[in-house]
Amino acid sequence: MPLRSDQKAVIASRSITDLVTSDVLSSVPRSREGGRVAEFKEQDLSGARFEDVRLRDAVFDKVDLTGVTIRAARVVDVSIDGDIDNLRVWGVDVVPLIDAELNRRHPDRAKMSPADADGYREAWELLERLWAETVERARAMPEELLHESVDGEWSFIETQRHLVFATDAWVRRAVLGDPAPWDPLDLPHDEMSDVPGVPRDRAVRPSLDEVLALRADRMGTVREVFAGLTDEQLGEMTVPVTEPGYPESESFEVSRCLGCILGEEWHHRMYAERDLAILRG
Repeated sequence: MPLRSDQKAVIASRSITDLVTSDVLSSVPRSREGGRVAEFKEQDLSGARFEDVRLRDAVFDKVDLTGVTIRAARVVDVSIDGDIDNLRVWGVDVVPLIDAELNRRHPDRAKMSPADADGYREAWELLERLWAETVERARAMPEELLHESVDGEWSFIETQRHLVFATDAWVRRAVLGDPAPWDPLDLPHDEMSDVPGVPRDRAVRPSLDEVLALRADRMGTVREVFAGLTDEQLGEMTVPVTEPGYPESESFEVSRCLGCILGEEWHHRMYAERDLAILRG
């Protein structure tokens, strides 16, 4: 629900302490320490101005900060991850520096941005090999742990379900033209609105064998697509799928669709390795 202009003015002129006792917020829960906590959910704060606002220990979840300017800020012990581009600190775009450091730590990461068809095939062979190692580690653990979330993130099995969804969306639907490629176990990203016909069942608890069999099928599809891929096809546009679904009924560059898959597979494997290490501990 968007805020009215007078509510935005209140935000600009009042502290968080004042706000939590005002009618600007519909729900004000208490923190673990018993203090009042301002909670903004499904609010449009575009154009709002925050002055003399204390955001210590605040949590920003699924927010769009495009075009935001932050001045005279104290940014200490802050963790940022997500889709980050053109992030300037003291006038310096730090994204290339971060990108280079991540590639130094993970030399194979640079292969996830291939320039030609052979590069896509090399990247996919690498991902299949890495995932096989991760799955082997997962199989050595009690299966109930693979349904557990770490810090609110997807469990290992939910991660596999999401990657099935990603393949169904960007390869089977967008590239191959299947209007309804979904399996009941598909798990869309949380930020995606519900779309008629696209499954989203967070309560189901498939076995590891069940979800890995589904993953193997979808990974085989990607392998076949990459096997026949040419440099010319990478620059071509997909034929829009007219039936409702995800992604939208639009035409996409093939390289965008396949690059999305490489990125999803790489990042979610890193997340899975991180969480498995915590669960093993």
